[in-house]
Amino acid sequence: MKFLKFLFVGIFFGIVLVKSEAVSWYRIFEMFKFQSFHMYGIIGSAVLLGALGVWFIKKRKVKSIEGRDIQLPPKNRSVARYLFGGIIFGLGWALAGACPGPMYILLGTGVFSMLIVIAAATLGTFAYGLLRHKLPH
Repeated sequence: MKFLKFLFVGIFFGIVLVKSEAVSWYRIFEMFKFQSFHMYGIIGSAVLLGALGVWFIKKRKVKSIEGRDIQLPPKNRSVARYLFGGIIFGLGWALAGACPGPMYILLGTGVFSMLIVIAAATLGTFAYGLLRHKLPH
């Protein structure tokens, strides 16, 4: 019962992404071909909102729902992790037509071929876990 709020937020997020066409393969295809600003506007808005949220959390020392301090550890700024990770993420996004969140939304809208994509993403995550100690971080 205590996780019901997360389910409702997820459902709301899914509806917003479907209605804004952010999970549309055609919109994603347009983005990768630099034919439309639609997806860049959505992604840019999310980045701006996220940055403002993190700034607000740090400025006001906001606590979590459980009342604990929110810890935001500094990130390792190596070029390799962002360059290679971004390329792999972008290639997967372009091939699948969806990034990780919308995969489940598309499955929920009846695109059952996303089961293959979700299985491949899960397998890739498992492989990363096995190879993590050998990769540049």
